[in-house]
Amino acid sequence: MRKAVFAGLALTLLTTACAASQETAAVSQDYLVFYPPGQGGAATDAVEAVGGDVLSEDAQLGYLVARAARLPSGPAIVGVMPDRPIGEVARVKPAAKPVAGPAAGPRRAAVKDEPLAGRQWDMRMIGATAAGSYKKQIGNHKVLVGVIDTGIDGRHPDIAPNFNRKLSRNFVTDRPKDPKGKNLDGPCEYKGCKDPADVDDDGHGTHVASTIASPLNGIGIGGVAPGVSLVNLRAGTDSGYFFLKPTMDALKYAGDNGIDVVNMSFYVDPWNFNCPANPADTPAQQSEQKAIIAGMTRAVAYARARGVTLVSAIGNGSTDLGDPKQDTGSPDYPSGAAKSRKIDNTCLNVPAELPGVIAVTSVGPSKRKAVYSDYGAEQADVAAPGGDGLDTGTSLKGAAREILAAAPQKALRASTSIDAKGQPLTSSVIRECKNGTCSYYQYLEGTSMAAPHVAGVAALLVARFGKPGRGGLELDPARLETLLYASTYDRGCPASGNYRYSADATHVCVGSTAKNGFYGNGIVSALKAVTIPGT
Repeated sequence: MRKAVFAGLALTLLTTACAASQETAAVSQDYLVFYPPGQGGAATDAVEAVGGDVLSEDAQLGYLVARAARLPSGPAIVGVMPDRPIGEVARVKPAAKPVAGPAAGPRRAAVKDEPLAGRQWDMRMIGATAAGSYKKQIGNHKVLVGVIDTGIDGRHPDIAPNFNRKLSRNFVTDRPKDPKGKNLDGPCEYKGCKDPADVDDDGHGTHVASTIASPLNGIGIGGVAPGVSLVNLRAGTDSGYFFLKPTMDALKYAGDNGIDVVNMSFYVDPWNFNCPANPADTPAQQSEQKAIIAGMTRAVAYARARGVTLVSAIGNGSTDLGDPKQDTGSPDYPSGAAKSRKIDNTCLNVPAELPGVIAVTSVGPSKRKAVYSDYGAEQADVAAPGGDGLDTGTSLKGAAREILAAAPQKALRASTSIDAKGQPLTSSVIRECKNGTCSYYQYLEGTSMAAPHVAGVAALLVARFGKPGRGGLELDPARLETLLYASTYDRGCPASGNYRYSADATHVCVGSTAKNGFYGNGIVSALKAVTIPGT
């Protein structure tokens, strides 16, 4: 989620995607009311006690959608979150049968590097090349990788062959302006302000999807797993916000429809860190943060129990998540609501710090932990290339130190990155034309860019070790996680124990060569993933 999530700017993954502060209850509005297991009836009573009405219930995730003028409270209430007015979420019933996606064709006998492969230092680092993993395994269209993000440009020439349009869904409705009347998502482009499932007006989700699975089609770049299917599970708005209900809906849909791996390069707005009992927050804000933790914990557990392996960017705040000190960017919606507050290790970044989620740190071309990347001995699970324009120890310069992947032409035009004739106006954008058709690629950096490398490696493991099941192939997330960690290269803490990026930025690494706060269990390798023996 770019404006919000882990789009591509170095220091803005976890600082640009959340949003929402306490909203007054002078007028009735909709809330997500979370209750303890088996307490749906008591929670309903609590809503009605304040004059509210229950609009619907999700008993599987344990919450009510209620309309009230006052916040319900009591022992049957875990937390209450305003249901942000981004529009009605399309409720999609689980498919009765697996829905067919792109036709599974035979794997190519001979594989060549794509035209822009020379710019993909990241793929060389993890062995995802024609001379590396592509020779052994490019994936399988029966492997479904869900991208919970700002959308996927399903018509991009370097994404379309692997895009599963039938399974893709958009769980948000664009909202032109925020509650203060300021521009938010901009003018509606489609009926009901709801973009089709193959549209990405931001570009962040398309970049993520391209890194995972751009095909080997003689165009542009190749992804980590260029033979798997991409499913758009859009939960991010055009403006880059990821609110609770669309995100939960996307996770639940993934679990109900046989998605194998989900990439989450975002954090749930409006709180960068969710603190259940921070004295700097009002009771309503505390309840909101409790609701986010409860709702996402349940949604993640729901998906994982149904075979979904969950991969998340760890965040771009340059923060030791094991010892955070201050949060200055929350809440970030509506604009101007953020405040500075002291925080501690009871405050969680969601979803990266939730049980069952694989949290990914970012490295630059020299394999140094990226300056912006969050880290932590308890929080970091694996590392992957995410780019770092400030990296040293590399001959690459400027944007070339970042990650190159597909970009929607419309988004580039809107950001004035290309001119009226389609020519790039910045060195961070690459245009490639073939047979009269031009496609665009963009350099971005962030843990948002690191996570999809891991999702791609996970998809290769499903292709190798998965068994026939819902959606095509399936592999138990616990076993996949074990295989993933076995597919890494150990990288220990620097000899000094820290990286000193500047006079006022020193990050301390704690742990062993096998497991530490900068690299987790190591840097992932596509080549190892396609060659390690089964366990």
